[in-house]
Amino acid sequence: MNYLVAVLSDRIQAEAAYSALEAANFAMKDVDILGTGYKSADEFGLIEPNEKAWQQVRLMALWLIPFGFAAGFTFDAITGLNTFPWAGTTGNQVIGGFLGAASGALGSFIVGGGVGLAIGSGDAIAYRNRLNAGKYVLIVKGTSGVITQATPIVRQFRPENIQGYSEPVQADA
Repeated sequence: MNYLVAVLSDRIQAEAAYSALEAANFAMKDVDILGTGYKSADEFGLIEPNEKAWQQVRLMALWLIPFGFAAGFTFDAITGLNTFPWAGTTGNQVIGGFLGAASGALGSFIVGGGVGLAIGSGDAIAYRNRLNAGKYVLIVKGTSGVITQATPIVRQFRPENIQGYSEPVQADA
């Protein structure tokens, strides 16, 4: 599926572009307006990147923290390190386990998407910010031919931004 996403400065422009697409016989079920009085970003399914990243971090932590604990405990047991003499053999192994669990937590943050949380990623944030600023987003979805036909129609309304996207093809397992 391909998408044409245009940011329009006000409601009148968005409605005019929508009407022009309707007059050109586009399937209106494939045309959406996001903004005040229309669909919200959540209703359309525009992903909140921070929410998705935290979900991935939690998923990774679910198995990395216990694995890290087991690895740290086992490493200390095999090497016989006496890093903390006051803790004794078992105490050192447990401390090694906790250090391994902490490493697993750090790994889940970095690999699971925490870096994306820290520096931001994707265009979804930019579109959400524009919606929050009172702008309107017009989205046309369809084949590449439909997007090619819709682009000049939408361009005549001088959008602030116009961008085409293609969904990645899913490989069958």
